[in-house]
Amino acid sequence: MRAERGKVLIGRLPTDGDLLGELQALCRLENIRLGVFSVIGALRCAKLGYYDQQAQAYVESVDLKEKFEIAVCTGNVSLKEGEIFVHAHITLGDREGRAFAGHLMPGSVIFAAEYVVQELLGPELERVYDEKTGLNLWDAAC
Repeated sequence: MRAERGKVLIGRLPTDGDLLGELQALCRLENIRLGVFSVIGALRCAKLGYYDQQAQAYVESVDLKEKFEIAVCTGNVSLKEGEIFVHAHITLGDREGRAFAGHLMPGSVIFAAEYVVQELLGPELERVYDEKTGLNLWDAAC
């Protein structure tokens, strides 16, 4: 599948907002149906998930009550059940340089967050259930 570059959004997400929720709201507001993004900044607290391959379910692996720098937060935007869906992974650093990483979960509270969202234009990608993994993945036929 090929895609062309569409609009590029840059900005800051609101302090005390939920990072995943704010990214989702931004993409819905701007009607970004296919894209990629990056975020840097800091969080007041964070919730990270881990996909348990054997159980085929996401589990909340880490509930971090400290303040963290966002070293990397990256992800993609596509459709799931016809709705705009944001999928994000994040790596955080604490004041001692230790890193925590995983799937970004609701409950990660923003201290400061700057984003770049790159819209992609082309065939839309719909997440569909994959029996082998138990995940909703991009339709492989694309």
